Amino acid sequence: MRNDLPSSTAPIKAHSVNDYLGCLQVVMVNTTLPANIGSAARAMHTMGLSRLTVVDPKLPIDETSVSHAAGGSDLLSSAVIVPTLESAIADCQLVFAASSRSRHMPRPVVTPTQAANIMFDFIDKQSTLDIANDNVSAQPPSKPNIAILFGREDRGLTNEELAYADYHIQIDANPAYPVLNVASAVQVIASFIFAYAQTHSQPASSRDNELEAAVQPTLDVHLRQQWDEPAITQQQQQQLTQRMTELMVQRGLADSEHLKSLPSRLSRLGSRLQLDQKEYQLLSALMAKLSKDGGN
Repeated sequence: MRNDLPSSTAPIKAHSVNDYLGCLQVVMVNTTLPANIGSAARAMHTMGLSRLTVVDPKLPIDETSVSHAAGGSDLLSSAVIVPTLESAIADCQLVFAASSRSRHMPRPVVTPTQAANIMFDFIDKQSTLDIANDNVSAQPPSKPNIAILFGREDRGLTNEELAYADYHIQIDANPAYPVLNVASAVQVIASFIFAYAQTHSQPASSRDNELEAAVQPTLDVHLRQQWDEPAITQQQQQQLTQRMTELMVQRGLADSEHLKSLPSRLSRLGSRLQLDQKEYQLLSALMAKLSKDGGN
């Protein structure tokens, strides 16, 4: 007997700590020292994280990485090395970035605990969607893919790299020098996530009260809602940003030689809208039609 539950009433699938942590990947960008990759791997292993991606490291993983990884050496063996940040997060639906300071085009700033709340809420809602669609699709449900970006040892992430993130995570630290070693930043953020995973079985009302009691972000944080369709990936969001920019140039609404912050603002708008796959298709079709008509 078929039992179709409305998305608003579908039960949330129970997850283990490993289920939650398995949806998360740590992405280290353009690291200088192989030892720091190993130290980050050790920090991840200590806190139950197992997916490490390294973007264009200046030096490859080597013996110093292994010596600093200690019990996390298996993470180094399975680490994914990619040439660009875009390729690292192309299939991610949610992206966070560790940042110690505000940037020119800020995203919502959250504490590590707030970040964990947003991550796990997203995973829970995706599970509800899988249950609602269980009898509709023959395809097995795919796990959400969430990335946490960490920057270079000397200067962190660039403005362009930070613009890929839906949220920025800031760790409370001495305001005179709020900069952590990259492996230390991985350790601190991962520890908050692991601790939150231990208590995530509490009633939703208790978790909401904990989030409200936390430090307020500098921008309003809009938690992703429950969809009837999966969320778009980071790659799709960047495609929309590029198409919208090109369309505005074509229609004379922007100057291709002086775009300034337009792509970043469009990208931030896309993050705030939190589009699903159907909405992505609708907007893509609309922009394709407008672009074609504009060329006639």
